[in-house]
Amino acid sequence: MLKEILAISGRPGLYRLVKYGNNIIIIENITDKKRGTAYSRDKVISLGDISMYTDSGDKPLGEILEAIKTKYEAKPLDPAKYKEPEALQTFFKEIVPNFDVDRVYNTDIKKLISWYNLLINSGMTDFLPKEEEKVEEEKENDM
Repeated sequence: MLKEILAISGRPGLYRLVKYGNNIIIIENITDKKRGTAYSRDKVISLGDISMYTDSGDKPLGEILEAIKTKYEAKPLDPAKYKEPEALQTFFKEIVPNFDVDRVYNTDIKKLISWYNLLINSGMTDFLPKEEEKVEEEKENDM
């Protein structure tokens, strides 16, 4: 599910991939469902391709979002609780105890909280790929 959710640099919120075109993609805002376009010059990244640094390598964003969902029972987080750097660090340490303190910035954690809330409020709670998606990805990677 996260493969089709996009973050676009310079635009607030998250977008769902609707369709590819020539040097353009059709997107839909996940909160208000308004459609728009993103161009090849825009920096677009799929949430499924994002990972965060840990002491033992990278941890996929889907696993982190799933851990937050489990810990907070799929309820939105209150961003006001996480204004202070210490609160952000404590929150993230509870979710990913071995995160790389030098390479994961407070702004990254704030963005993670924001994305989690957007996804939960939009009714998207499947953060890990289903088995059939994993098999398809493995086939694509083998080619």
